[in-house]
Amino acid sequence: MTLFEMSGQVLERAVEKLSLTSLVLATSVFTLTVGYLGKLMFKQQHAGHAKYPPHIPSSVPFLGHAVAFGRSPIEFLEQAYEKYGPVVSFTMVGKTFTYLLGSDTAALMFNSKNEDLNAEDVYARLTTPVFGKGVAYDVPNPLFLEQKKMLKTGLNIAHFKKHVEVIEEETHEYFKRWGRSGERDLFEALSELIILTASRCLHGPEIRSMLDERVAQLYADLDGGFTHAAWLLPGWLPLPSFRRRDRAHIEIKKIFYKVIKKRRDAQEKDDDMLQTLVDATYKDGRPLSDDEIAGMLIGLLLAGQHTSSTTSAWMGFFLARDRALQKRCYNEQKTICGEDLPPLHYDQLKDLSLLDRCLKETLRLRPPIMTMMRMAKTPQTVGEYTIPPGHQVCVSPTVNHRLQDTWSDRLEFNPDRYLNDNPAAGEKFAYIPFGAGRHRCIGENFAYVQIKTIWSTLLRLFDFELVDGNFPEVNYTTMIHTPTEPIIVEKKKF
Repeated sequence: MTLFEMSGQVLERAVEKLSLTSLVLATSVFTLTVGYLGKLMFKQQHAGHAKYPPHIPSSVPFLGHAVAFGRSPIEFLEQAYEKYGPVVSFTMVGKTFTYLLGSDTAALMFNSKNEDLNAEDVYARLTTPVFGKGVAYDVPNPLFLEQKKMLKTGLNIAHFKKHVEVIEEETHEYFKRWGRSGERDLFEALSELIILTASRCLHGPEIRSMLDERVAQLYADLDGGFTHAAWLLPGWLPLPSFRRRDRAHIEIKKIFYKVIKKRRDAQEKDDDMLQTLVDATYKDGRPLSDDEIAGMLIGLLLAGQHTSSTTSAWMGFFLARDRALQKRCYNEQKTICGEDLPPLHYDQLKDLSLLDRCLKETLRLRPPIMTMMRMAKTPQTVGEYTIPPGHQVCVSPTVNHRLQDTWSDRLEFNPDRYLNDNPAAGEKFAYIPFGAGRHRCIGENFAYVQIKTIWSTLLRLFDFELVDGNFPEVNYTTMIHTPTEPIIVEKKKF
């Protein structure tokens, strides 16, 4: 191993651990340049007559509050809300972050135009190496909106009706490997199952049939591009995860190119997402290139993989903690679907109202995306404050979902809170697990179908308990807030 490669590994481990020492290592290469520019920006934003958001002081140059925030971001933001109010700024790694906490201030982000609060400037460095050039945040926003419209065309009810049968079949097949009882890694299992079901539903049977251990590892390596290191550091650094990501991107696209060519040459057309993209054209009449289709297929799968697997796992632990609620959900299956529990149908999913409320409450307490971000390109006014250009403007669904100003018994898992009027119905952005506005997640409806079908099937197969009554803690070191030690006790029903 060369000294160059060894230094890359050290730098990568440093960023992921988020300790004070490791952050110093991870950012030292930028300190002289970015630190100086950061000081200039800080001076400029306090000049003039505009009233800027309250800024949380820090005694640590450049790093600012990176360590405290990385250790416990939700606690950090809730304390900031109590002390400074709904708009607050602070520095991390030479960058100024302004959080909009609560429904009223969050409206600024979700109602804004992309040229004012820009998403590409924040997310492109994460998504472009994974999805590829020419799609998502690598293209001008109007073009991205056209691509999203194409994907939404394929995410329709007619396809969802087929997906329910497919997802149920994949779930039965996957969980044959579990014994009659035992302790299992629920998050690992659901992560694998989400990839299998999403690939078959969204990529088509040809690509799903190729999903062996080698291809699964390629997906894992590609997915490894969504890290703190990828967000903080330049993509050209020779970090091991960056190299694995880039190799996997090339190999997966080669697989997709073959399948796309086969579809283009076929006499008969299939009715699925892949065919939708093969037939799609932009407003100017130009069809999608093979590279664009491959990139959009990768994005469609990986953008939802973490969020769906994390939400599915958290939902399992909430049900395992409340055995009475778990029993109610099982009985609902019999009431809605039939006493002998025949195969599921799409039309039944919407009638599984208790299961739906459990999913909704899981998304409230454990939204998979802790922070949504935009880059301020122009001065933005929120309340009495002006946010200057250059700030990373953020909204935290996790914080909004548990503000005591809005939610009663805010930390309690209570699906029945939705039996009457939505408790946050009067506050448009109090409940935002899938975002809002022009950047709202287009996979929301598919995620509901996928997760509800999986858990409908699991409730029929197993009873679940916590291991010694221990409910998992939240892992804040990952960009998606996964459960730590996600082991669950399962016992087959029959």
